[in-house]
Amino acid sequence: MFQYNWLPKPLDLTLSSDEVHVWRISLEQPESQIQVLATTLSSDELARVNRFYFPEHRQRFIAGRGILRSILGQYLGVEPQQVKFDYEPKGKPLLANNHSGLQFNLSHSQNLGLCAVNYTRQIGIDLEYIRPTSDLESLAQRFFLPQEYELLRSLPDEQKQKIFFRYWTCKEAYLKATGDGIAKLEEIEIALTPTEPAKLQTSPAWSLLELVPDDNCVAAVAVAGFGWQPKFWQY
Repeated sequence: MFQYNWLPKPLDLTLSSDEVHVWRISLEQPESQIQVLATTLSSDELARVNRFYFPEHRQRFIAGRGILRSILGQYLGVEPQQVKFDYEPKGKPLLANNHSGLQFNLSHSQNLGLCAVNYTRQIGIDLEYIRPTSDLESLAQRFFLPQEYELLRSLPDEQKQKIFFRYWTCKEAYLKATGDGIAKLEEIEIALTPTEPAKLQTSPAWSLLELVPDDNCVAAVAVAGFGWQPKFWQY
């Protein structure tokens, strides 16, 4: 369930109007590659790099943003440093002067990143490593709807963490797609079970795709509308 084959990028990368491409990115890059990627970043991105205290956080940001530029540049037919971003009021990045209609979203957790790309549709992606969370039930009670909280509470302890993070990634992917902040997390209704894929009850005109991109992690893609086909690339 939720497992997909991640293929190497084809030489003639094309994105059809009915496709959504999902890229799996390793943020653990050699120092030489980090230096190359840093040369493609803008001055405001480099300023953000310098605000990180820990070196591994700086390196992950450079890898994530630099590889994002490389991926988008391939679709746009430009060099990575030529990709220009604007930002929505709550910080969501989007392409500046976007005449192509290309939409994207990026998420990362620890050393893994995921990037979703398509034309014209609103799109969001979220990735979380499943990690021990001592106050898991209290977080669920705060951020989930009552029926979601009750489902989680009813499960055996060994299933609760995965279900919690499945709910979380589905809600977060949708909120990232719409540009709304995490403050609205408890307003988003998700229907799922340990054996059934998630459905977005709040907005039935949207579709959800759940992923397991690596061991011990879950992810979700939220896309406006239906009738699209996913493809999965390994950067």
